[in-house]
Amino acid sequence: MEIKQVIEYLQGYDGRELKLMEVCGTHTASIFKNGIRSLISPKIKLISGPGCPVCVTPAAYIDRCIAYANKENHVLLTFGDMMKVPGTAGSLSENKGSGKADIQIMYSPFEAIGKAVQNPEDTYVIAAVGFETTAPAYALMIREAAEKGIRNIKLVTALKTALPALRWICENQEDVDGFICPGHVSVITGSNAYGELAALYKKPFVVAGFEAEHILAALYRIVKQIEGGCGHTENLYKNAVKADGNRKAADMIASVFEPGPAMWRGLGIIEGSGLYLRKSYEMYDGGSRNLYEDMELPPECRCSDVIVGRLSPDQCPMFGAGCSPLAPFGPCMVSAEGACGIWYRNVQA
Repeated sequence: MEIKQVIEYLQGYDGRELKLMEVCGTHTASIFKNGIRSLISPKIKLISGPGCPVCVTPAAYIDRCIAYANKENHVLLTFGDMMKVPGTAGSLSENKGSGKADIQIMYSPFEAIGKAVQNPEDTYVIAAVGFETTAPAYALMIREAAEKGIRNIKLVTALKTALPALRWICENQEDVDGFICPGHVSVITGSNAYGELAALYKKPFVVAGFEAEHILAALYRIVKQIEGGCGHTENLYKNAVKADGNRKAADMIASVFEPGPAMWRGLGIIEGSGLYLRKSYEMYDGGSRNLYEDMELPPECRCSDVIVGRLSPDQCPMFGAGCSPLAPFGPCMVSAEGACGIWYRNVQA
């Protein structure tokens, strides 16, 4: 089918109102960039999901990282998008600005290997945040450190897996009718990973790329499935996503990490959604488990509703009024992949 026909079908849809969730922040950005909402029926509502790992990281995790950064002979290594995430004791950026905390921006977790060898008197603590896409790099780094006998590296993990969160949404957000599956995560998990959820909840799960035609095709397939009274998995991103995923990367993750409960901002504790170092690598664990405490946000901050698609970001009372990318209040505004940050850059413009 030609893309023109797909658009005509989506524009002409006149059935019941649908709520379709794009899980990945990259999809959210592409939807804005390409004006997707203007190309579909107003009866098809697109909502954002918990696809930003930075945004769902709890305050207790930030506090643990800050505690290490303020400890003598300890250096915290983090990616830049974590710097403004609020903790109960301020953000990493605020603590670094005080001059007491030793916090360095990293561009790869493997930087820790060289730093640890060159400075054996210091302990390098890595803020490991991400989904299945980034977990293999941390696993490889830890294995390399173990093989080289490097002992002055610690990992504080806020690594999460996407499928338990999707299950949580299916169980708690019954009005979500279908899902555009996260493309990058799906490269690791494979498209078959969504089959159980699709069968159990009878909802479409369609894997898509990030170009406009990819997203429109995914929306078309989701709506067609709903109209046909069925819900199953489809893979429209076959050039990158295989049915069984990247088994080598998945096996690497499983060899170093094991699943456990994890706190998601806005969702709470989800069993089996966190990745933690196995016992054989526990000497590298910087105390990643049981980081459940989260800071209470005031009632006017609606990040918890935005993360699960109950509200669009511009419906939050603080959106653009006390909360912006330059002065983020809630976690959804912090990251470039956060729903509020993406909406702000596009809606405010």
